[in-house]
Amino acid sequence: MKSIGLTIKKHLLTGISYMIPLIVAAGLCIALGQIFGGADVANHEGTIPFYLNQIGGWGMTLVVPLFTAAIAMSIADRPAFAPGLVIGFIANEIQAGFIGGILGGFLVGYVVLAIKKYVKVPKSMIGLMPVMIIPLIATAFSGLLMLTIIGQPIASMQNSLLGLLQSMEGGSRFFMGTILGAMSSFDFGGPVNKTASLFADGLLVEGIYEPEAVKFIGSMVPVFGIALSFLFTRYKYTKAEKETLKAAVPMGICMITEGVIPIAARDLIRVVASCSFGSAVAGGLSMVWGVGSTVPHGGLFVVPLMIEPWYFVLALAIGSLITGTMLSLWKPAVKQEEEAIEQEPEEEEVDLDDFSLTKGL
Repeated sequence: MKSIGLTIKKHLLTGISYMIPLIVAAGLCIALGQIFGGADVANHEGTIPFYLNQIGGWGMTLVVPLFTAAIAMSIADRPAFAPGLVIGFIANEIQAGFIGGILGGFLVGYVVLAIKKYVKVPKSMIGLMPVMIIPLIATAFSGLLMLTIIGQPIASMQNSLLGLLQSMEGGSRFFMGTILGAMSSFDFGGPVNKTASLFADGLLVEGIYEPEAVKFIGSMVPVFGIALSFLFTRYKYTKAEKETLKAAVPMGICMITEGVIPIAARDLIRVVASCSFGSAVAGGLSMVWGVGSTVPHGGLFVVPLMIEPWYFVLALAIGSLITGTMLSLWKPAVKQEEEAIEQEPEEEEVDLDDFSLTKGL
């Protein structure tokens, strides 16, 4: 089961790596169009902001097909790419969305593997396998399954989820934000964070931007919160942790949480609990205040392009302050023996004469 999980994760991460540049490019085009053209940019036909908004919108329609194709190619190599594009497009058309794209990618990938293994052709036709036979069979078979069996239940579930999210107000929005914020912070870029990120990215493709902003907050609160805790109570951090923070803070600005893992490893329960609680509160506030992001990455550099950017900064500051205060209050002071253990051992001087070749001979 562990091996299966790692395999699935590998193919998903491959798909995400192909998808992210497209989302970033398309999302930034939408954001720039809205900044220079206003909220009603779609009504300003013929202007540059209008065209930027159009380009971004068209780019977003390619996200699910590309994601599906990349997953399929990760499983079964290049012959699976074209069928993956078609199945991803079908998932979009029947409103199965991101989830349909994921299942479609795995479906195409393993169908192509089965064709390679079980479909035998004469030697004279081997050259046609990757360019005609495999794409044709995989596209037709996977497409029929997506349209008749797989796609409709997913589309119904997806539409229900979108309707639920769009109808959320007040306390329910805060609750959703707390869950997403805590998940984004919980394991510092690990599987739980990736799950929350995948969920937020899927909603982004559907035009729901608030969860994406919560993902930003949950990925940055741990770094800034721990940095504040260090400023409040320096004596509770070792010299090695101080050096770690010098690298972690710039990474946190870019929305990379992994820099604080060495600090969390030393005091796991306190650090995880403080970071998760601070991120949960900040995520809930962000959802209630209507903060949204049209791009999935970029850290503080894309805050000016967000919906309600000042509220984003306020939510991030509140979450970081909560995390920093909690951690400072219950984190124990560093003991001298702990500091000594983390000191690098002094290098012993080596007499080069001991390694003389003539002496050895």
